[in-house]
Amino acid sequence: MEVKVMLIAALLGLFSLCTAQLDGNDCTKASAQSCGECIQVGEKCGWCTFENFLKQGESKSTRCDEVEALIKKGCPNGTIENPRGSVTVNQNKPVTNRKKDVAQTADQITQIQPQKLTLNLRAGEPQKFSLTFKRAEDYPIDLYYLMDLSFSMKDDLENVKNLGTDLMKEMQTITSDFRIGFGSFVEKTVMPYISTTPAKLLNPCTADQNCTSPFSYKNVLKLTKNGAEFNKLVSKQQISGNLDSPEGGFDAIMQVAVCGEQIGWRNVTRLLVFSTDAGFHFAGDGKLGGIVLPNDGKCHLKDNMYTMSHYYDYPSIAHLVQKLSDNNIQTIFAVTEEFQSVYKELKNLIPKSAVGTLSSNSSNVIKLIIDAYNSLSSEVILENSKLPEGVSISYVSHCKNGVSETGDNGRKCSNISIGDEVSFDVAITAKGCPSHGKSETIKIKPLGFNEEVVIVLNFICECECHNNGVANSDKCHFGNGTFECGACRCNEGRIGRVCECSKDDVRTEDLDANCRMDNGTDICSNNGDCICGTCECKKRDNPEERYEGKFCECDNFNCDRSNNKLCGGHGQCVCRVCVCDTNYTGSACDCSLDTQSCVASNGQICNGRGTCECGVCKCTDQKFQGPTCEICPTCPGVCTEHKACVQCRAFQTGEFKDTCQEKCSYFSLAIVDKKEDLPQPNSQPYLTHCKERDANDCWFFFTYSTGNDTVQVYVVKDPECPAGPDIIPIVAGLVAGIVLIGLALLLIWKLLMIIHDRREFAKFEKEKMNAKWDAGENPIYKSAVTTVVNPKYEGK
Repeated sequence: MEVKVMLIAALLGLFSLCTAQLDGNDCTKASAQSCGECIQVGEKCGWCTFENFLKQGESKSTRCDEVEALIKKGCPNGTIENPRGSVTVNQNKPVTNRKKDVAQTADQITQIQPQKLTLNLRAGEPQKFSLTFKRAEDYPIDLYYLMDLSFSMKDDLENVKNLGTDLMKEMQTITSDFRIGFGSFVEKTVMPYISTTPAKLLNPCTADQNCTSPFSYKNVLKLTKNGAEFNKLVSKQQISGNLDSPEGGFDAIMQVAVCGEQIGWRNVTRLLVFSTDAGFHFAGDGKLGGIVLPNDGKCHLKDNMYTMSHYYDYPSIAHLVQKLSDNNIQTIFAVTEEFQSVYKELKNLIPKSAVGTLSSNSSNVIKLIIDAYNSLSSEVILENSKLPEGVSISYVSHCKNGVSETGDNGRKCSNISIGDEVSFDVAITAKGCPSHGKSETIKIKPLGFNEEVVIVLNFICECECHNNGVANSDKCHFGNGTFECGACRCNEGRIGRVCECSKDDVRTEDLDANCRMDNGTDICSNNGDCICGTCECKKRDNPEERYEGKFCECDNFNCDRSNNKLCGGHGQCVCRVCVCDTNYTGSACDCSLDTQSCVASNGQICNGRGTCECGVCKCTDQKFQGPTCEICPTCPGVCTEHKACVQCRAFQTGEFKDTCQEKCSYFSLAIVDKKEDLPQPNSQPYLTHCKERDANDCWFFFTYSTGNDTVQVYVVKDPECPAGPDIIPIVAGLVAGIVLIGLALLLIWKLLMIIHDRREFAKFEKEKMNAKWDAGENPIYKSAVTTVVNPKYEGK
């Protein structure tokens, strides 16, 4: 099964390769008219600036091709424009650690390196660089506690009143620089979210409950290091109420994110703890209260109260994600068990957020915050700002224990402890130049951290030779264009290879006449277009194939082929005629002048039995065949061919014994005593071992070898003759065999008779047992006396 899969994959790969070759490449398909246009097509495209590069009939776009193809076409390597992109690091402070015993501000701490780069982008060519992130120790933290103060959270408020000092104490193990703030929310102050009757506006709860007036969001305490002040202000808070179950928490989150000055956010780790026991309203729900204006994402706090809840709709989730990300805020959702599933789905939409299960009275809130912070701070997720059009970015992460990820997982690393260092490989690619051609700036930052990497993108839109262009050059038909990069860039309204024509005069009969060969009827031999009286030949799908010539009458692909190869693979097709390489000739360059392929193993050309023509032996003797005329199907073998001469020379026997001197003096003979004394196969070249039988049925052994125009034969002195047969054992064996066969037949017959008799006796016994008459009476006995009774006799 695996072999079949591999075979199919190989065939598909071969098919794709052939298709790609036939389809050509992007460089030639683009029909670029200038060097700048050419380098925008792709990273492999180059522009030949050699002035005499173009052949007759070729258009300017022929200068744009892959670099290897341009060199093959005759463009000197030093005249090919192929600018490459680059990466320059402008700011590269090493990552640092903040120690508790060393006084450092957050601005003095570096957790990501480098900090600023400049990239020169060539279309299609990715520029790669690495970012290093190291989590610092004792990094400052700002934590803002945002709490739902609807009536169902009454018991939770009691447990949060001492949160400030208790949380301060716990956070001392993580950071020495910790600040805490507090805010609360209920709901929009319009129907149907709250009751707008005067009494309910004063006290939305039942008569026996003392509740504060409903509100949307209130910033109770700006971020502070004073935990006691937190406890004091929170203790003064009162529960409020509303009508529906979902709360207006999204309004509060938006204001906390965008009102940085009022909240007191610093450029440090920012945590937002969102505590509730209910769901949430989001964009579109405001229509129930007649609110249709989308949330504007701006700060609307007056006296620490959100004043535009009745005017703007709830923000959407995407809007919240954007603002939280822009302000480096990490969110911890502390919600009750009932709404865990809802907020876990919300967490999946908000990067760098966590969900914790809040007990029914918020008694576990400190443990929840500590666990969520450790989870968030142990994960690094890179995020980039909006990319310019046509620019793409990819990441490869290298995390702890050698784990690497790509794609979406390439942006993040998890389980990072303090002091751990991870890296990310970033690749930025541009598809082309932006319309304005100016530089762009993007930023990459780890979510939840205040640091960022600034990247300036410069786009390579023109070749260097563009700066040396000569405007209104005489080379461009009386100054009708700019001569740059070896070609004319025509002025507006002019076309042609050297801008020789106006667009208004492109097609006229007089100009077309200049494109007909020998006053024929075909314009440019039907292989091109007549532009300004000059043929510009068509391009083929395969970039290796092209038309050329004044009338596009020539091409480099319609030559004779051999072995399905153009010019046999041993020449070049020039104007439909093969120009063969050295040592090759013929119309398809299929005739090799090298005789090496005709040399036989004995060093002779065609074994001396033929001539070498086009690298192939032509055997003069028709009975021989093979690559070097070494095979003769109708000839006897070497041993059989020389058997008679060896017999007459060594043993004076055989058919040539009377004419041995005349017929068999062409080899040297040596006699050896035993077969073991014969030359071994590897001792001499072209050695053959032979075993032949003479008229007396005796076997004789010899070797036949050739070398240096001599033939040497070694023969074993004594033939091996088989001994005659021993008659007595044969006769005795024959007689014994006949007797034994007879005895065996008698035994078999006797055995069969015994078996038959036993079967008959058994049958008799069975019939006897089944008899119905008395055993003492003969059933076939008849009496000899006959008694006759007279019917008239009356006994008198």
